[in-house]
Amino acid sequence: MPRMSLDLRYPVGPYQRTPRPDARARRAALDDIARLPARLAGAVAGLSDAQLDTPYRPDGWTARQVVHHVPDSHVNAYVRMKLIATEDRPALQTYDEKAWADQPEARHAPIAMSLTLIEALHACWVAWLESLDKATLARTAQHPDWGEVSIDELIQLYGWHGRHHVAHITALREREGW
Repeated sequence: MPRMSLDLRYPVGPYQRTPRPDARARRAALDDIARLPARLAGAVAGLSDAQLDTPYRPDGWTARQVVHHVPDSHVNAYVRMKLIATEDRPALQTYDEKAWADQPEARHAPIAMSLTLIEALHACWVAWLESLDKATLARTAQHPDWGEVSIDELIQLYGWHGRHHVAHITALREREGW
């Protein structure tokens, strides 16, 4: 189980960028990505609508918004990585994740649809990532906030990202005694 932080924003600690991860770090991050659908589903299992509509921290998203955010973010990551693999140093687009999380479906829709989406997406994503050779993993793109970033680095980021958001929900459950 990941070490929990007292900072409610970063319950597993802030992301630490790893410019050139080794094979062991890559495997660990891929395992985190592969296990995320089950971990996310487990984190919200049995929660009522009122519990899902509880913010994980003051001025934070609700558990429901977190569940809907994860596939929003990971769909973008999947597309970004495919662009990096197939284009020469593409310029990556950002999106306003806060505005996406404030959309009506993210605030009110059943979480089952996002849990289904994340399960299918991660099955495709992991199969594709595990098929990549070292040269493809090292391919880069320009991100407006992060600068030059490789597929390998993004694997690390999104392994952390899933753990980060699952921990938001599990820490909320622990604090609330759910």
